[in-house]
Amino acid sequence: MADYKDATNAIRAGIRQTQEQENSEAIFMTSSFAYGSAEEAAGKFSGEEEGNVYSRFTNPTVELFEKRLATLEKGEAAIATSSGMAALMTLAYSLLSAGDRVVCSRNIFGSTVKFFNTYTTKFGVEVVYVDATDYAAWEEAINENTRFCYFETPSNPLYEVVDVARVAELAHAKGALLCVDTVLATPALQNPLTQGADIVMQSATKFIDGQGRCLGGALIASQEIVDVFTAFMRSAGPCMSPFNAWVLLNGLETLSLRMAAHSANALKLATYLEAHPKVIKVNYGGLPNHKYHELAKKQQKDFGGLLSFEVEGGRKAAWSVINATKLMSITGNLGDTKTLVTHPATTTHGRLTDEEKAKAGIAEGLIRVSVGLEDIDDIIADVEAALAQLF
Repeated sequence: MADYKDATNAIRAGIRQTQEQENSEAIFMTSSFAYGSAEEAAGKFSGEEEGNVYSRFTNPTVELFEKRLATLEKGEAAIATSSGMAALMTLAYSLLSAGDRVVCSRNIFGSTVKFFNTYTTKFGVEVVYVDATDYAAWEEAINENTRFCYFETPSNPLYEVVDVARVAELAHAKGALLCVDTVLATPALQNPLTQGADIVMQSATKFIDGQGRCLGGALIASQEIVDVFTAFMRSAGPCMSPFNAWVLLNGLETLSLRMAAHSANALKLATYLEAHPKVIKVNYGGLPNHKYHELAKKQQKDFGGLLSFEVEGGRKAAWSVINATKLMSITGNLGDTKTLVTHPATTTHGRLTDEEKAKAGIAEGLIRVSVGLEDIDDIIADVEAALAQLF
């Protein structure tokens, strides 16, 4: 395409009209593709001829989503998966071999920790955890056996912000790749590939869909790296369905508008919470006194729609606040038009041990809010009423 802005590419990039001349993207709901001859089939299956083979790894609707997402991420190519965790599995099982090391930040999604600790170490892979913003610890942990480094920025739910360029330099000095999970920012707010990362991982289930409708994940990187992921996809099959790709394509069309609105609402809620006498701490990078505010401003276009805050009284108090909300949905998901609230210590990070939670900073009094697109006055009123019933 021409050199269009992101908002235009989110709607137009990669579009390919069929002979039916549709203006909205078509859904190719098919498992396989038919050919005019055995010779043509052989050519497509061998790769000597371009074209679709089987929807496990080639489907026009999924391909359009991949091309559009890669354009927004400023990457050469992308591969779509059935979920964010399927993207993580594709990353790990495509790149890692026995004897390799993964260096990972502690403050990541609980299921990611569980996956690395349970399903990669059993194959002889070493996983080492460091504090996300301790760059001396990154440098010490990365050795010649390190295949890739991995972190979230901003992190969920504590909003830690990692200097992408700094860790990339440390990783590349030892021949390792850097994979960044930027699900909270999305390509509308941050492009780690332009900041030194080699791979971006997305859970499209979250803000890219934006309405809590379906699952999806993706990896964005150079064509050379994506070809490695595609070979794994062809054999293992953690693929995205054409219908989900079509839903996510529609999500991309409004992503920049929604992320701006999420960010505006989240900043107003965070500002209110910061001044509340019953709130110990607010984790949101948009607050001027937040520890990572300046780095977030440097790396991101805005601060996104997720925040967390801590109340005194531990789990009992946190549950009391959550249960007293009336507008919010109590759910472990994030990135919806609806405002969502959860207790990370017993949901998203519930499978971690007490020691792992303590190291990751997941306190019993911590409450996570994915700030939606309802009127901000209604959101604040709901939180205010919920906090009012605390002792």
